[in-house]
Amino acid sequence: MQVKDTMCTEVKTCTPDTPVKDIATIMCFNKISGLPVVDEDNNVVGIVSEKDILCSMFPDMQELVESGSKPDFEDMEKDYSSVLGKTVDDLMTRVVATVSPDMPILRAASIMWLRKIRRIPVTENNKLVGILSMGDVHKAVFQESLLVKT
Repeated sequence: MQVKDTMCTEVKTCTPDTPVKDIATIMCFNKISGLPVVDEDNNVVGIVSEKDILCSMFPDMQELVESGSKPDFEDMEKDYSSVLGKTVDDLMTRVVATVSPDMPILRAASIMWLRKIRRIPVTENNKLVGILSMGDVHKAVFQESLLVKT
């Protein structure tokens, strides 16, 4: 089974200049945890996740250790609105692993497992053509196993 047999082709995306407030809204309302970041030619230039948004709220732990301060997590939570004023470019991960549509799905899953990610953009010539999640892989393998005659 190949990635193209399982990937989702209706992918919600954003651009580097998209406000974080907009992507947070998309993520919450669509129950997704990340979006590929594309340029005007649909080239993948990054990825942004809920983890990127939340991690931007945390102070630099090295600075905290050196200063001897204790973080006030309740106060940090109140500061979420300042994160919403940023753009995707401020938070996105720029080095993005991708897979091709013709790759076997378990090979794609192994890349996700090694990189500790739950979704991976599917590209052809760096152009976004879909996205594959661990859930997609699991569902496909499960369905395939049901079709096997016993």
